[in-house]
Amino acid sequence: MRNSPEMPEPISSPNFWIEPLASEVDLDGVLHVEAESFTNPWTREMYAWELQNRNVCHIYVVRTADDPVAAFCAFWLVFDEIHINNVAVLPQLRGHGIGTNLLQHVFMEARRLGAKRATLEVRASNQAALRLYERLGFYVAGTRKHYYSKPVEDALILWRDDH
Repeated sequence: MRNSPEMPEPISSPNFWIEPLASEVDLDGVLHVEAESFTNPWTREMYAWELQNRNVCHIYVVRTADDPVAAFCAFWLVFDEIHINNVAVLPQLRGHGIGTNLLQHVFMEARRLGAKRATLEVRASNQAALRLYERLGFYVAGTRKHYYSKPVEDALILWRDDH
């Protein structure tokens, strides 16, 4: 997964920084961002199960001076692919480049770990997320009917390939 000309390397910002999930306190922050972002958020038990297999499951958090977890991205590394399970930014911080920088950081880390492709699912109605993912080089590869609940909705399956 190389950077395309329109996708610069992640920048460091004095306003936020990105680190691997480090503690139970971080997990509390992830759960808070989940609850603020999704109608059917993952539970502590779901994340605890994920974290039992740290060679496959990776979680990065974005920190700000005011928010110990302002955003996060959880992904699985499976052979030469990553599957982004969840990515979210606190609603009041969206639109400031945090999600873009977080995903660029995840792509760099995934490349370091040997990944060549990335995939994720997104609600078909989530136009803001679709625009972000398309800017980052994702394309629609398929649909999962009735994938989401609360409300029931199709998921678009997106992929991002190494060029």
